[in-house]
Amino acid sequence: MSREDKIVVGISIGDINGIGSEIILKTFEDSRMLEFCTPVIFASVKLMSFFKKHFEIDINFHGIDKIEDLIPKKINVLNVWKEHVDVTFGEETPTGGEYAIKSLKAAVAALKEKKIDVLVTAPINKSNIQSESFNFPGHTDYLAQELEGESLMLLISENLRVGLLTDHVAVKDVVKNITRERIDKKINTIYHTLIEDFGIEKPKIAVLGINPHTGDNGVIGDEDDTLLRPALDNIRKNGKMVFGPYAADSFFGSGNYKNFDAIIASYHDQGLIPFKTLAFGKGVNFTAGLNRIRTSPDHGTAFDLAGKKQADFESFREAVFSAVSIFETREEYKENSKNPLQTSRKRSFSKKK
Repeated sequence: MSREDKIVVGISIGDINGIGSEIILKTFEDSRMLEFCTPVIFASVKLMSFFKKHFEIDINFHGIDKIEDLIPKKINVLNVWKEHVDVTFGEETPTGGEYAIKSLKAAVAALKEKKIDVLVTAPINKSNIQSESFNFPGHTDYLAQELEGESLMLLISENLRVGLLTDHVAVKDVVKNITRERIDKKINTIYHTLIEDFGIEKPKIAVLGINPHTGDNGVIGDEDDTLLRPALDNIRKNGKMVFGPYAADSFFGSGNYKNFDAIIASYHDQGLIPFKTLAFGKGVNFTAGLNRIRTSPDHGTAFDLAGKKQADFESFREAVFSAVSIFETREEYKENSKNPLQTSRKRSFSKKK
């Protein structure tokens, strides 16, 4: 562990006109947060001081110009830029997108170089971030390019984990984006993240069907019978406990989701509508499958609340907690994997006791 055994949490500021600044400040207004992590906000002291004054939050920053100067048990602000930036709360502006991406790129660079241990991203606006140098529908796609591994959007809460076969894809394009290769990759990714990042030895994974009622034997589409079922049958032959496909309309309402360690939905709204209904405000978006850890709150920029001192910060705080917990679990898994015999002996001794 680095820097006096405190996990270093990098934080990208998100859209400066949204609620990102407020939820970050409210999270770290509680000094107890500094007992288990060291935050580094990628922005500027000038900007963060403006937010501090606007939201009337009593908090102290430690400004730094390079990451090596961070101080544990302090809220560090890395000056990614020095110039004054105009903030217009609640408005979608090119400036809001420009500085969101400046913050994100600097934070991701530090993550790649292991200068921070994990990354927590405040919300961005998918429209105003677009430019010649940044042409991605969101964080996940950008991180997939910059980091190693097979990315998967995984929404997590205390009792629920939902992954996606396809994420930011138009509904009309969902079916053509679901292939045998994609099904294999996504299930393999979620299977390994459950073991390595959540400490679940034998994961049970449920998969939701593509069509209503999983196609009703071909009456409402045949993709479940010709594509999804054969793919799942083949995966099961390799020993993975994968179940389904299940009809999505009754799966969550019946409580069946409680029987599994994770659920994979075929497309964005099929998985995120029930997740946000059950866990909104406490859910976390985790980009699973990559060689570095990134989490974010389960909501967007909330321009309608920006600047009004009304934003709920619980999801962002949970994103910080989750990033730290996943980092610790992954490090423990790596350590145990170095010497599996020693780990086995420890377990045997523990059982005897």
